[in-house]
Amino acid sequence: MPRFEDLPYRPCAGMTVINRDGLVFIGRRSSGPEHVDATHVWQMPQGGIDENEDPYKAALRELYEETNITSVEKIGEIADWIAYDIPREIVGAAWHGKFRGQKQKWYALRFTGEESEINILTPGGGDHEPEFIDWRWEKMENLPGLVVPFKQQTYQRIVDEFARYAKPA
Repeated sequence: MPRFEDLPYRPCAGMTVINRDGLVFIGRRSSGPEHVDATHVWQMPQGGIDENEDPYKAALRELYEETNITSVEKIGEIADWIAYDIPREIVGAAWHGKFRGQKQKWYALRFTGEESEINILTPGGGDHEPEFIDWRWEKMENLPGLVVPFKQQTYQRIVDEFARYAKPA
């Protein structure tokens, strides 16, 4: 196995989906090597960007594959990529040991649909395995305290960048 420092970051798109009330969609992860307790199991939708795939198109694809959501409009974007490392002790269990963490492109999206569109149990029209076992709308400022500790700095940056969008529409 290569040294941790020599591993690349996995390209990923992240979506901050904000409803008409200014609350953010979060999903409760079903499992994963990064789970440390029952509190820090929530996250916003995110997923890998395929080779030569446009990051925004990847974001919309991943959002659909994880939540079934398609009714969104782009309201913001963080210009640069945000990278984080996963804990060294779980590198072999996450992404087959190929990555040291993720570099993420984040988008703020206004949810324009009805809640009945959201389907985490059979997302992507039923073509994808569920990644979440529960979901809810949450105040943006609470997000960093709900994710695994190694993502908290990333989430704080997202909150700082996107807080202006978390107002009722």
